[in-house]
Formats: sequence, structure tokens, C-alpha cells
Amino acid sequence: MSFFNNAKNVLQQNIREYGMYIALFVIMIIFTITTSGTFLSSRNIVNLVNQTGYIAVLAVGMTLVIIIRHIDLSVGFLAGFMGAIAAIALVYWGLPVYAVIPMVLALGAFAGLITAFLVAQMKIPSFVASLAGWLIYRGAILVVTEGTGTIIIPDEAFNAIGNGFIPDIPGLDAFLPGVHKLTLVLGVLAIAALVWGELSNRQKKQSYGFEVLPIDMFIVKLVFMSVLIGAITWVLAGYQGLSWTAVVVLIVTLIYNFVMSQTVLGRHIYAIGGNPDAAELSGINVNRLIYVVFGSMGMLSALSGILFASRLQSATTTAGNLFELDAIAATYVGGVSAAGGVGKVVGSIIGALVMTSLTSGMNLMGIGISYQYMVRGTVLAAAVIFDVTTRNRGK
Repeated sequence: MSFFNNAKNVLQQNIREYGMYIALFVIMIIFTITTSGTFLSSRNIVNLVNQTGYIAVLAVGMTLVIIIRHIDLSVGFLAGFMGAIAAIALVYWGLPVYAVIPMVLALGAFAGLITAFLVAQMKIPSFVASLAGWLIYRGAILVVTEGTGTIIIPDEAFNAIGNGFIPDIPGLDAFLPGVHKLTLVLGVLAIAALVWGELSNRQKKQSYGFEVLPIDMFIVKLVFMSVLIGAITWVLAGYQGLSWTAVVVLIVTLIYNFVMSQTVLGRHIYAIGGNPDAAELSGINVNRLIYVVFGSMGMLSALSGILFASRLQSATTTAGNLFELDAIAATYVGGVSAAGGVGKVVGSIIGALVMTSLTSGMNLMGIGISYQYMVRGTVLAAAVIFDVTTRNRGK
């Protein structure tokens, strides 16, 4: 009986964090049943991961922006514009991929710093400053694609970022034929890293006298997360393995999750979101962190544009349309508070998966686009209502 009491208490105390995982699990079960298992097929899950990639990268950056109580509406068309710049550099300027990618990322970061200047120095509300950027980058895409409308990218190395997969271990074709062995190995290593990290974190908290999960709940959490990672790994390995898009998203997630949870910079960002005036009085340079956050957002927008252009193997006039709204929706669904100061990078990735899963599942069911927008809007509204309700309950 104590096990169920512990489970109930843990769920109530961490409902914001666990709620999104429960929602994703329920959505996947529903669509698996309604599509007769097609939704959970290896091919569909791989496509789902690749479709989520460019939005997930934007959602990571948007998480930091919303945590410090700002917003950035320019990221969608900035991503589209940076993708077009990458295409032009590859096709017309003849630059190699290893030169184009850092150049575009640097340009994206510079664009983010311009927005940060308007917000931090000119004291223009971020909504207005980024809306100006939205209009400027929308026009810029039309200018650079004028005449052709679409710039086809023939570079195989660049296109592999959005469509390619990591190579398999050679010489093991007889072992588990049709299964990507390197993906399985990486999955096992990920589970081992998870277990080691959770045990290390638990011991560290106990040494400082912090509250930790009851041992039975801790074991259940480890088993559940290990099984989840193992299941996803097995499904991905059943098709072509881990895609390069998934690798990029994983690297970005790991870096930003580490920064936000283990560094002074992350703690300062949360402090600004909690109370900007108090953070300023405590010695935190708020304006400098605004530059860091918006510059980071611009860089991730450029990376998102690269992933999208690579996936389409072209740059189009409509690239970036509604990306910013999808990213904002993913962050809110993932548990980021509309009031700022609360949210996790991993949660936003889960939020992006939730929104993309809804679209993928409804497409497989043959549901019209008009109803899809209404369902996604309802989910977003429910997420914000949940955020407000839990904050009021906490007070």
C-alpha cells in the first residue's frame, strides 16, 4: 500500500514535469490503436523524429527566451532566411559545407543580437522588436529567392543532415539481420549513462541533505526510463537507425540541458525569469544575459533553417512559415511557464514530440487539416490552463 501512496505523492508533487510524459504516452497509445499499429512502425517513428527536428531545435532556444519573460516571433522566418542563405552559399557561391554551416550559424547569432540590442538597450518590448524581425526576414526570403522561388540544393553532404542516417557497424550483418547494430549499441550506452547519472545525482543530493525520491519510486523511475529508451532504440534500429537530424537534436539538448541545470549561467537565467529586479539587485547583469539568450536563439534559428533546407533539399519562399508558433506551442506544452522562470529543455523537446505526434497521427487517420489546427489549439490551451492552475495551487 505504501508503494501506491508514494507513487501518488510523487505524481502530485511533480505533476508539471511528469504530465507531459503521460500526455505523450497516451497520445501514442491512442494513435497506435486507431491506426492499427502503423503509428508505432519503425518507418513512421523515424519520420516523426526527423519532422520534429527543426521545431525541437527552435523550442530549445525559445525555452530560454520565455524563461526570462520575453518572446521571439522572428525565429520562424529567420530560420527560413538562414536556410536560403545556406542554399545560396552552396549553389551560387560554391562554398563547401564545412564553411557554410559555421557561417550561417554566426549570421543567425548576429541576427539574434540585433533583437537583443533593441530589447536590452532600446527597451523595446520583445514582442514588438521580434515582430519587426518577423516582417524583415519574411521580406528577405522573398528577395533572395526572387525569380526562382525555389533554390535546389544538390550537395549530398548537406542534404544528408536532414535525410541521412549514421553508418552501421561493418561485418555484423549475420547478427540480427535488418537491425541497425550501432543504434542498439548507442541505446545501451544511453541507458548506462542514464543509470549512472541518476545514481550520482541521488548520492550528491543525499550528501547535502536534500530530499530525494523514495527508493521504490527511484527504481520505478529508472526502470521506466530505461525501458522507454530501449523501446525507442529498438524501433529506430528496425528501420535505418539513428538519423543525423536526431543526432543534432540530441547534441543540442544535452548541451543546453547541462547549461541550464549545472552551470551558473543557467541559474542566473532562471533567476531573471523568477524576478528580474531582484536578479539585478543581486548583481546579475540582466542586459548581458538578454544578449546571450537572444544570440543563442538566433544561432538555433539558423540551425533549424539548415535542418529544414537539408530535409527538403531546397530553400523555398514559404520556409519558416509558422515555425515560431510551433516552437512556442512546444515550449508551453512541455511545461515552460507563461509567467517565466520555470521550464526545462528536455520538457520542450517532449512538447515538440507531442505536437508533431498529433499531426502525424491525425494525418495517418485521414483527419482534415482544419480539424488538426483545432485539436492542436485545444492542446495548447489545455497546457496553459494547466500551467496557471498549478501555479495558483502552489500559492
